[in-house]
Amino acid sequence: MTRKKTRIEIYDTTLRDGTQSQGVSLSVEDKLMVVEVLDGLGVDIIEGGYPLSSPKDAAFFDRMRARKLRNARLAAFGMTRRKSLSADQDEGMRTLLASGAPIVAIVGKSWDMHVREVLAVSEDENLAMISESVGLMVRNALECVYDAEHFFDGWRANPQFALRTLRAAVEAGACRLVLCDTNGGTMPEAIAAGVDAVRAALPDVSLGIHCHNDCDLAIANSLAAVLHGCTQVQGTINGMGERCGNADLTTVIPNLTIKYGFDCLRPGSLKKLTEASRYVYEIANLNFRDSQPFVGASAFAHKGGMHVHAVRKAAESYEHIDPGQVGNARRALVSELSGISNIAATAPAKFGIADDKAAQRKVLKALMDLEHEGYQFEAAEASFEMLIRKTMGGKWYSRFWQLDHYRCIILKQNGNESAIEATVKLLIDGKPAHQVAEGDGPVDSLKQALCLALRARYAHIDDLHLTDYKVRVVNTAAGTAAKVRVLIDWHDVRTAKQFGSVGVSTNIIDASWLAIADAFEYKLLMEMERV
Repeated sequence: MTRKKTRIEIYDTTLRDGTQSQGVSLSVEDKLMVVEVLDGLGVDIIEGGYPLSSPKDAAFFDRMRARKLRNARLAAFGMTRRKSLSADQDEGMRTLLASGAPIVAIVGKSWDMHVREVLAVSEDENLAMISESVGLMVRNALECVYDAEHFFDGWRANPQFALRTLRAAVEAGACRLVLCDTNGGTMPEAIAAGVDAVRAALPDVSLGIHCHNDCDLAIANSLAAVLHGCTQVQGTINGMGERCGNADLTTVIPNLTIKYGFDCLRPGSLKKLTEASRYVYEIANLNFRDSQPFVGASAFAHKGGMHVHAVRKAAESYEHIDPGQVGNARRALVSELSGISNIAATAPAKFGIADDKAAQRKVLKALMDLEHEGYQFEAAEASFEMLIRKTMGGKWYSRFWQLDHYRCIILKQNGNESAIEATVKLLIDGKPAHQVAEGDGPVDSLKQALCLALRARYAHIDDLHLTDYKVRVVNTAAGTAAKVRVLIDWHDVRTAKQFGSVGVSTNIIDASWLAIADAFEYKLLMEMERV
């Protein structure tokens, strides 16, 4: 179907709805940093929070007064006035007016059950609460977006009353009506029917959509709403939000832009999408979701040898878009399922084995032998590079140290915190280096002792920071004698590079040591090649 290129407004609520995710708490500084990323991405509206909800949100709006946004506009969120109060007497209303935000989003009840049982007011009082709250904002020269909470549930239960709530907001001056699937339980066809019904009843009103993800349909529902006439989509970066989250804008935006041809963000901004996704994960202290469409690390990753071989010839054979369109990149994974095509595609060009079948087979055999022992290299690029170097030998691998021994001592006395001490003794250029360190646990203590032993010789060894640590049992049938696989994620603060390393052993400390040693050798080799 040929479609006229329509502008779809992107309304980001990561800083309000997104912070309702379990385990997420953003400081004022965190929120300001996210604002910079969202503004650079080119979203239209950034909802900063509810100024009355906490001193932190109030402080955020105070700080935003001195900031000038390049692309986006700031919105403050609040509820309708309380019952039995005039709008200008309500503290929440006054806080919204004082926020300094040019846009205010007012949320009101559209479901008659909520009016009766939650607000405990009459239908007429609920309509007055909506009308007076929106009207106060408009009279003070603010743009007012009306969020019709639980609209689709309300429409199913009492469509006449749900429509009256929308009319109350429109007649009071709301610039846009946002239809909310607050419980996240509506199916796409019901979303489409609800939007169609509102458009028929209020043909000249601008509509938006706000979907929660409790049926894993927030993205599908948002797209359905747009295809039926909504011109604003509300959501969060990475789908953060209460319960199962909100519509994930990192998927909604490329679907609207690339698949349907709508106009979103600003020209060239789509290439910043993956970077924005990962930045928000970092700020929110959440783990990346590798399988996330468009922006995930696995979104354009290929593991089967046949797939890799085909993609190298024609990318579209196994990729639905060019990953560069959303700022992502193609990855060829290495595993026991790999063919030599994966090795050729994955091995860094510096090793010169792209056309060396014998070298590719040698590396693949070494990889398969280690994977038989329980290793996995898909998220451990440092260990994979060390495997290549050790397999090829010669100029590609130099030993920086020889381990004499390491030892970890854990002292736990009743009622006291445990004390952990690690000893590492190395031979460096034939000379002993013997160091002892205390840390927060045996892995941290080992890492600190190794740093102490290497620091005098290697200047940048302290650049490596551990960012994540994962343990998996490899052969569960062996019970407590099972092998474990330790995967460690690292951040090199000097180069801003992130990478992983892996170790496998029946001893969790030894598996950790192997992963640490791979990361340190990888770091030192990178420094040598940088000189």
